[in-house]
Amino acid sequence: MLLTITTTHRPADDLGYLLFKHPGRVQSFTESMGTAHVFYPQVGADSCTAALLLEVDPIRLVRRGKVRDADGFALGSYVNDRPYAAGSMLALTLKSVFGTAMTGRCAARPELAATAIPLQIHLPALRCLGGADLLGRLLEPLGWQIEATAVDLDPVAPEWGRSPYLDARLTGELRLADALRQLYVLLPVLDDAKHYWVSDDEVDKLIRAGEGWLAGHPEKDLITRRYLAHQGTLTRTALARLAEVDEATPAEFDDAEPAPEQPERPVRLAELRRGAVLAAIRATGARTVGDFGCGEGALVRDLLADGSLERIVAVDVSTRSLQIAAQRLHLDRMSEYQRARLEIFQSALTYRDDRLSGLDAAVLMEVIEHVDPPRLAALERCVFGFAAPGAVIVTTPNAEHNVRFESLAAGTMRHRDHRFEWTRAQFRAWADRVGDQFGYHARCVAVGPDVPQVGPPTQLAIFTRSAA
Repeated sequence: MLLTITTTHRPADDLGYLLFKHPGRVQSFTESMGTAHVFYPQVGADSCTAALLLEVDPIRLVRRGKVRDADGFALGSYVNDRPYAAGSMLALTLKSVFGTAMTGRCAARPELAATAIPLQIHLPALRCLGGADLLGRLLEPLGWQIEATAVDLDPVAPEWGRSPYLDARLTGELRLADALRQLYVLLPVLDDAKHYWVSDDEVDKLIRAGEGWLAGHPEKDLITRRYLAHQGTLTRTALARLAEVDEATPAEFDDAEPAPEQPERPVRLAELRRGAVLAAIRATGARTVGDFGCGEGALVRDLLADGSLERIVAVDVSTRSLQIAAQRLHLDRMSEYQRARLEIFQSALTYRDDRLSGLDAAVLMEVIEHVDPPRLAALERCVFGFAAPGAVIVTTPNAEHNVRFESLAAGTMRHRDHRFEWTRAQFRAWADRVGDQFGYHARCVAVGPDVPQVGPPTQLAIFTRSAA
């Protein structure tokens, strides 16, 4: 499948800076579904065209379980339109190959990255369930002018009718980052299909990519529903979040027919915890952050999404956890810019490691309770003494809150690998002692509902360096 981007903004060959791809080279990238190539068919001061060609390997897709049999056709997994029709595979490749351009940052041409420039995007084989009418309804409100030609099922036999494919040209004046983010969302929406399983994190992807344009779009309901594969719970969650952005009330997105009020999905403790940690990091003003005990990379993903962070160090003692983190973070197809920001490696926090030094902030999220108490002093020396970041953020379970977990037997801990779980007083005493010993001021805060008598489910301490 092919996509081209053309600009006539002078000097047009500055498009290479915005895309972070040199106009003088053909570059290839290995993707989960095949190989992507970026090249420039036309380079000049008056006009410049960048092309993204995705060669899909259908056998690789089948082996990875990405394509199912079509309508019971025995070879449907191998013989289908996925290698040729622009859809979710092309959208995912856009994010992988042009991920840095999608952020809107360009150190070499910062003014250009922030400027709306004339763009023409050509999609020779765009699968659009809804035809040119739907294409116009989705893209014209965003400032695009549309030229779309329906493709016959068979040019030799026009009586067979039209196919669901369009030869589409989009012309407009937008920031390149905005155009790429819109395509990332709308390609799978027009196709009304995704080649991968849609889970909770797709809501976050939609909100991030739709920032600045989706909340006010007249077709946001349709866009959200199709992007989230018609999953009702995810769609309602996304529309409610978009309503907050649009200063509307979530009730506007209820079903047209009266229905019993649906209880809100409670925010999971893991989400609350990550949110509290991210807020604490932002409060410190850190630009370089370490996730010490990163596990399978849930927090690392959120850190990478924060454009203010210049360097992220992710470490864990478990090589298996690091392998899973690498898969979930898609290290193999991460953009050059994102990969340059991230260092991920194995390390034990109870042994000195100079690679952990020099950071503005470090996070130990649900880590200390996995350390044997006799080894805790070694972790304190290595993190607070040797690595000595400007700030340290620590979270751990509050043992007093355990009585509120109905599935937890009395006297047991929340995880079989926990070596201890502290009360609020024990955590406060530990934080004060470590702060005094290594020159930090410790402040403890609650994460989650702070219930009378038993406190919050998670307790968090923010250590900041004391004044000299």
